[in-house]
Order: sequence, then structure tokens, then C-alpha cells
Amino acid sequence: MSAANRSRAHLVGVGETRYTRWGKIGDTTEHALACQAIQRAVADAGLSMSDVDGLASFAEDRNEAVFLAAELGLPTLRFGNMVWMPGGGGGCAAVGNAAMAVETGQAEVVVVYRSLCQGQFFRFGSPIAGDAPDPAAPPRPTVQQANTPMLASMGFAMPYGLIMAAAAYALPTRRHMHLYGTTSEQLGHIAVTFREHASRNPRAVMGGRPMTLADHQASPMIGDPHRLFDCCLESDGACAVVVTTAERARDLAKPGVEILASEQGAPQGYAFGHFTNANIADDLYATGGCEEMAGRLYGKAGLGPGDVDVAQIYDHFTGCVLMQLEDYGFCKRGEGGPFVESGALAWQGGSLPTNTHGGSLSEAYIHGLNHVVEGVRALRGESTSPVEGAEVCLVTSAACVPSSALMLGRR
Repeated sequence: MSAANRSRAHLVGVGETRYTRWGKIGDTTEHALACQAIQRAVADAGLSMSDVDGLASFAEDRNEAVFLAAELGLPTLRFGNMVWMPGGGGGCAAVGNAAMAVETGQAEVVVVYRSLCQGQFFRFGSPIAGDAPDPAAPPRPTVQQANTPMLASMGFAMPYGLIMAAAAYALPTRRHMHLYGTTSEQLGHIAVTFREHASRNPRAVMGGRPMTLADHQASPMIGDPHRLFDCCLESDGACAVVVTTAERARDLAKPGVEILASEQGAPQGYAFGHFTNANIADDLYATGGCEEMAGRLYGKAGLGPGDVDVAQIYDHFTGCVLMQLEDYGFCKRGEGGPFVESGALAWQGGSLPTNTHGGSLSEAYIHGLNHVVEGVRALRGESTSPVEGAEVCLVTSAACVPSSALMLGRR
């Protein structure tokens, strides 16, 4: 089927569990959260589990599709998919893969899900439990024991203390500051704006905690230049979205959101990206590494940056948001600081309202799939920070790693 004649896939349902600070979700499990989010997304679409024949996720999700299909009662599993783009880079790619499945007839209704219970499993660089590892627990794998190229390459950085993401991604941000004069206060404008958006969102973990630029500047330094409020939350929760055919979307109660284009990938020689500092070209080091992919995305959609009415930009760290704004063409390279300082990202009065749910900085960190959820809500008119007349939404996955992105359109 030619691209001109292809019937584009649609997002028709969204679902979430309660979002909490890590360790505060209670005694439930990551697996139970995944099931709950999937069921809620399917219900939101006006469908039942008997309609679902595909499941997709990313970021080494521990909740395997074959077991979820059995437990949720799917009549058949025709498509089960896991994205190779690492970590938060794969969220939009999982949606893109689901779209490919329904557009090519491999499945008809695919649910994309992500569950992250850091209170249960913790994260790389954190202790096993409490303030110190449990002496009775089995030893954690070392870089030498873990047989993956990513962890092996990290072995060159870990002896120097480069373990946590806040430090790894601080390096390209500091390079950006050196090259272009970007300031900590400009990064703070990103965090403050997203916190303000979260203030209207009852799902946001930080919704009831207002923040000023002075608060940002007074927060502790985590990995220079990243202060505490430059870093995403550590969260427990899950979310899911439902992808189906254009034909099926027409029969549902809520308006479908069209997937205008999807892209995923990495520049030549990029490997895992900035986290391992392996083989990154010098001219890409102070970027999110997404410029080439952004060009392909816009070309496929037949749109450009000026057509985007609202954006959901992956915000693991404020510096990575700023670099993505440049990568995706909303300002020139090096001009991200003045762009965000101008108020461009604000819900009211901004030229590019961004992360209208509060993002990973203030709603929850669910590896960015909650940004896709908000993209759907923004175009349905259901966002708690609604952008009047919004017809096109850009959603991105993590910068500074192999990444992915979506262009969504209101039907």
C-alpha cells in the first residue's frame, strides 16, 4: 500500500494508574499497575479486552506481552513487540510500531503500555533497599558480569563516578552553556513553567507544590549544572494508550487522534549516546542528537515546526528539553536559552505550550509514555491546561540517547 493511500492509525484511548513518588504506591506490583493501566485505556476507548489483539512496550519492560495477554483474557495475541531504543528513547517508537502493525494488518487493536514501579525494583545507581544493600540479597551484577555492550561501554566512565543519569546528561548541558552562554536561570524557566502546568493537573505528583525561579536556584546541586529541580521525578505508576485503524476509530465514542508520522533511530556511530560518551561527533555533543530524525519526521508528516500547536517534550532533565527545542527547529542551535526565557513554553501566552501536564519534572516519570497520553488529551480538548484550537501535537522521547518521536493530529 502506498503512503498516499495508506489509512493512518489512530490513538483512541488513554489510561493511567495513580502516580506517586517512588515507594509510595503501596504494596501493589509493577505487573498489577500495568494491567490496571491497560484496562483503563481500553475502557476509555469504549472497547473491551476481547477487542485487543496486540501489545507493545519498550525500555526492557518486565511485563511480557504473552503473560499479559493470558491474564487479561485476550482472545488471541497477534502482535507482541518490544522496542530496542533504550530507556526513555523508546516510548514514541512503541506507538509507532503499534501504528505499523494496524496499518499493515498485523493487528487491529494494539495497546502500548509502560509500568514503572521504582519502589519495587529501584533504578540503576540506587541501593537495593533503604540506605544500604540488604546483606541477605544476592549481589547485583557488576559491569564485568553484565554481558551487554551498553554496560560494558559504561565501564569506561563508572570508575570516575559517572554513574547516575543526572551527571551523565549534565555534560552536554555544560557544553551547551560553554558554547552559547546558556544559564542556570534559563534552565530554571523550563522547570518553573512545567510546575505551573502541573498545578492544574490532579494527577501530577507535584501539582500541589508551587515553585518559583528562586526556589529552583536554591535547590541542591545534583550534577553540575543540574540542580534538584532540573531533574525528573522518581515515580511509581503506569499508563497506556490504544492504537487502532482509522476505520475502527470512526465507530468509537471519543474522537480519535491521528498518528501523522512516527520516527525512531540514532545518528551514525551514536551507540547509547551521551550516557556512555561513545563515538558522538563533536558537532552533535551539545545537542539532543535528534536533528536528523526531526527532519525525517516533519518530512513524513508534510509539516514543520511552525505547524505545531502544542508539544510534549521528554523532560528527564531541563538541559535536554532545551536541546530538543533546538533539534526540532523551534529555535536555532544555541538559541534555546533565550527561547525558554521568553516564556515560549507557557500554557497561556507562549508560542509553543509545552508539557501541559507537568511532564516528567512535575507530573510523573513513566519513561515518557505519559507524554503521549497528554498529547491525546491535548488534541481531544481534555487537557487540564487546554490549548484552544490545537490541531497538531509533537511528542518526543528522550534526548541524548537513541530516540523516537510522533506527530499527532486532531481529526
